[in-house]
Amino acid sequence: MLNCCPEVERNEVYSLLLPSTIFERFQIDPKTFENAREKKVVQIVSHGCGETTIEVRLNPGDKDCIFYMDVADSSDLVQLLWSFININDPSGERFNTDVDECGNDLWLKWGTRNLKEELRSMKAGLAPGQTRRGLRLMNEVNRCLDTFCCVLNIKSIFMEALFYHNAIIYERHGFRYFEGEKRMRRINELFQAGGKLYEKLDGSTPFRRRGLEKTVRGRSWAIHDGILNDIVDDILDEPWYPPKMYRMVGQYYNIDTFPGGSY
Repeated sequence: MLNCCPEVERNEVYSLLLPSTIFERFQIDPKTFENAREKKVVQIVSHGCGETTIEVRLNPGDKDCIFYMDVADSSDLVQLLWSFININDPSGERFNTDVDECGNDLWLKWGTRNLKEELRSMKAGLAPGQTRRGLRLMNEVNRCLDTFCCVLNIKSIFMEALFYHNAIIYERHGFRYFEGEKRMRRINELFQAGGKLYEKLDGSTPFRRRGLEKTVRGRSWAIHDGILNDIVDDILDEPWYPPKMYRMVGQYYNIDTFPGGSY
């Protein structure tokens, strides 16, 4: 297992997961992991033998990472479990959707929301779960995943899409569904004019305005607002849960559950 190797060797392999754009744009040395002020800003932390997190910050001590990825081994060691990724543009405005109005952490606690910050975020063009705009590096991240997996003889990449917009983004970057495609296609059907989800875009909240059905972000905000809970449907028989997705290393599939939908 990679995590059992010496740190220098281990970090050299894990650094393959970092897009070169990150090093170039933010003037980070890919060998020393130091910024232009000679401060180490890349942290690669292994949790036991199977899980590793990679964190890149503009400056040591910054709350937000520029790049954060969590990966883990599968039990058979031929599948990469891609648990989480978050990429932020540090120059963009921050929206405090990850804390409540009192400053309490809401990380992955979507039952409690900061509606004021979410509304600001939505108006600025962000999607649920984002605190800053991204850097549009998914194509490069995909290539990095392939390189990393080829070095370790890993055959496939498995992940869960936390939000609706995540699932659509991963579709458009070659992933297919292990579980959840039928539900995603049904969501698209029900957002069509006259469908049950379309009819629930009644303006009852800012996240349920007519017109949101036309974009990936808009639908994602409505789903985050609980719109799936307000209809009865045999296929959508429960609230949103993350679809399970995968692709074989070096292969890119052509799945599209929202044909023609703009982001």
